[in-house]
Amino acid sequence: MTRLRLLSRASLPALVLAAFAVAFGWRALGGGLLVFDDHPGQLYRLHHAITVGLAPWRFDPGWWAGYAELQYYPPGFAWLGAALHRAAFGALGLDGTYRILLWLAWLLPGAATYALLRRILGDPWLALPGAFVALTLSAGCRSGVEEGLRWGLVAARLGWGCLPLLAWSLLRWAEGAARPPLAAATLIAAITLLHPAHGPTAVAMVALAASHAEPRTPRLRGAALLVALGLGLAAVWLLPLLAHLDMALPLAWQDLSIGGLAGRLVAQPIVLVLALLTVVAWRWRARAPAEARWLLALSPVVAGLVLVDALVLRPLGLAWLPADRVMDGLYWALVIGGAFGFAVVARAGARPPVAALVALAACLPLSWGADEPGLSLWPRALEWPKETAVVRGLRMDALWEALAKAPPGRVLFVRSGVPLDWRPEWWRPHTHITALTPIRTGRGILGGTFTHPSPVAGLLYTGSPANRPLTRLAEQLDGESLFGRPLDALDSAAFNRLIARLGVSSVIALEMDARRATFLQDNATVVHRSRIGSFIMFFLAESHTRPEPIGSQRWRVPVASEAIGGWAPLSIAYSPLWIARAGGMAVAVRRSDLGLVEVAIPPGTTEVEMEHRPGAAEWAGVGLSVLSVALLASIGVRRART
Repeated sequence: MTRLRLLSRASLPALVLAAFAVAFGWRALGGGLLVFDDHPGQLYRLHHAITVGLAPWRFDPGWWAGYAELQYYPPGFAWLGAALHRAAFGALGLDGTYRILLWLAWLLPGAATYALLRRILGDPWLALPGAFVALTLSAGCRSGVEEGLRWGLVAARLGWGCLPLLAWSLLRWAEGAARPPLAAATLIAAITLLHPAHGPTAVAMVALAASHAEPRTPRLRGAALLVALGLGLAAVWLLPLLAHLDMALPLAWQDLSIGGLAGRLVAQPIVLVLALLTVVAWRWRARAPAEARWLLALSPVVAGLVLVDALVLRPLGLAWLPADRVMDGLYWALVIGGAFGFAVVARAGARPPVAALVALAACLPLSWGADEPGLSLWPRALEWPKETAVVRGLRMDALWEALAKAPPGRVLFVRSGVPLDWRPEWWRPHTHITALTPIRTGRGILGGTFTHPSPVAGLLYTGSPANRPLTRLAEQLDGESLFGRPLDALDSAAFNRLIARLGVSSVIALEMDARRATFLQDNATVVHRSRIGSFIMFFLAESHTRPEPIGSQRWRVPVASEAIGGWAPLSIAYSPLWIARAGGMAVAVRRSDLGLVEVAIPPGTTEVEMEHRPGAAEWAGVGLSVLSVALLASIGVRRART
């Protein structure tokens, strides 16, 4: 009985954390499919993984005239969902699978941090406040509750939740164990595939754990092996990405100056308190468990990595790992350092349960933040809108039904999303639910999605598909410009030339934009217009036959117009993996000035067969990943035998 009583007391902090997590999650994620902000786009990528395939180079014609969605965006989240969907034999459905992933993204940071701190600090009450902060932190962190869960940056939050798992796997090695943990290599691969911006933090942790004990030189070699194996496991995605990086436009819209980054931190009281507690832990680091002191060095190391990114890499034009995303690792390091500092203070004063309850109470005033909550302690239902209410309120079902019957061709959305209230600020609550149009209607779309890295998206945002950082979000351009020109300065002739090349037959604008869009109102090619809710639909005189699937990753594509100089345009996006045939003969492929395909075909050719086939970089990535799996398995077998 005494042992049972002790066990129940030891499990009480975990039960407190779990009860809060379930209550919050039920309120925020229950009652339907979350469609706020980026969530519909994340759902679309999960649909891609389930229906188009897991190979990252698989081409999807649904968005932006076609794109290899999982090649130029970390595929880990979509892969995990597809694996879950297949494990359930499809019984969960697309929406059910996505909702389970959201629950995992919500719970993992708190649960993993609690397990780590429970192991290090030895007292469940001392572990509770740090785990609670990891669970509820927002404070401008891209992986926090506000942005990582509510906005839809769910892959970033999942990767963030893997950081404490990586630290856990490294503890025994940091204590002095001879063999580096192979689980760490698998976690490095998972973090890379979920959110590469957490990769620098993961590598820093491995290096710090290796340096914590002697002999350092062979241990650092072991650290290098772990990192190499982790990146090798991810090579199936990472190597082709690096080979074709010019096909992905860097998203660099945030203020990445040192002042801007520092301002995000100091504007949040919870971050200042965590930093202060980290200093306390440094001052009395001798009281911290010996095997975990290396984690105290993580915050200054990651801060250094953020500075290198902002001051060195960004000026060199290397903008694919923005410093504000790398800074998420600093947030997590401060959570761990703050937990250590709290433990030092608690052990010097009150009993751990009392100290933990006081710390939890202090979270209430610390939840305030300048631009977003420091800690997200309770969700308001209106801030977590579900699909049923949004579809009904916006009349999306009627819009999708009308588009399914529209003339053949792609749909152009003048906006990236739809506002959910009528405030004028670009950051007002909104949804990119229009991104689901290809699933609901079978039609490809341009626009209607979150800020996208494809060259054709760059054409819509800036007027050029050239590879250069996108310094403004799609939402900031909504209602202001299209094809890089102000709405009221875009003329019908220029607009018609562009959409003819892009295979557009229907244009959807909100009423507030349609009034300014003279390129639609005074356009002679518009043969029909109608209104559904706040949407104005414009149907054009010229329809466009969409690419016809004729096999796995093969399409029959009509020639858009007569060849000029021997090159004929196709209304499908360029990819370096295209193989084209006309009349049974291979023909040359090149990229047009709009980011579309041009083919060298004989005169009179009316259609071309296109195949999206993996190339040398893709097969090299597969080979390197297979080799890494084999090496990891052989090391594991050898260890088991000895």
